[in-house]
Amino acid sequence: MTRGKWHLNLTLATVIPLAVIVLSFLGGAPLHTLLSLIVVWSIFAIGFDLIFGLTGIISFGHAAFFGIGAYAYAVLTLSWGVSEGVALLAAILFGTVLGALFGIVSLRISGIYFGLTTLIMAEMVNHLIAIKLKRWTGGTDGLAGVSRPEILGLNVYDDHIYLMLLVLVFWLVLLGAAVLRASAYGQVLSAIRQNPVRAEQLGYDVSMYKCSAFAISGGVSGLAGALLGGLIYYVGPQMTHWATSGDVLIMTVLGGRGTFAGPVVGVALFEFLREGVGDISDHWHGLLGLIFIAVTLWMPGGVVGLIQERVRRRRALRAELRRATIRTEGAT
Repeated sequence: MTRGKWHLNLTLATVIPLAVIVLSFLGGAPLHTLLSLIVVWSIFAIGFDLIFGLTGIISFGHAAFFGIGAYAYAVLTLSWGVSEGVALLAAILFGTVLGALFGIVSLRISGIYFGLTTLIMAEMVNHLIAIKLKRWTGGTDGLAGVSRPEILGLNVYDDHIYLMLLVLVFWLVLLGAAVLRASAYGQVLSAIRQNPVRAEQLGYDVSMYKCSAFAISGGVSGLAGALLGGLIYYVGPQMTHWATSGDVLIMTVLGGRGTFAGPVVGVALFEFLREGVGDISDHWHGLLGLIFIAVTLWMPGGVVGLIQERVRRRRALRAELRRATIRTEGAT
């Protein structure tokens, strides 16, 4: 990673949370709820893009990590009386362990069968939560009354204050993502995405790196699930449903897979479209599907990818004009 890109990522990691804070003062409770949803889903999308964008692995089962984090947090706080802070750490741990398990099992298979395997495993988790473990999970009814993680004695049941707490976590996740992308570990993951055979020839244990990426991705996704449970005071089996994996996939592609800000931009567009179209029609998923198809066909790099391509072309044009000017001056 170039120094300029590293500095850009660090800048974005600070500017994006600050922009959310500024926007939060422009509206009341409805805006605070919308921004909170965008922040939580952005954390989930960042975790997902670690696998999908950075490492180049397509997963249809990330809802399992998202949901297991939410249920771990809810069950521990509601049934076991565990403090919210400890339960939040447990949610990360559960997501990490489940992510590693998915990696160990699924990475034995390649191609489309890998994606299908992650989907099948996620549906198994969904079945366990909705049916087999309903004594603890509440079955198809889910668990209501989930508490919010408290910090410094603040009233986190004030939506604005809870949003500020979410922004703090969001900022830490963005910083972590920036550091990971710039690290030697992140560069190896990028090399695996580009050419796994070549990476293995260079002596890297590709399977180990992929499995560890799954574990980290699962931990971040589990954190997002727990935060969402606190935000809406509820967790349900739909959090582990395949449609949730589809939503985060669409968000990431819409914003730009593999780009630092892409997942956040995709989540924001997705949520604003859902709010806007949802007020007009109940079939907002259909419109989003059409938009997703259009993006895939004509804008495969997503919104951020398109912006980056335009910037690269403009810089190349300026460089060519500069060289032409130098040649002309030299000739005269």
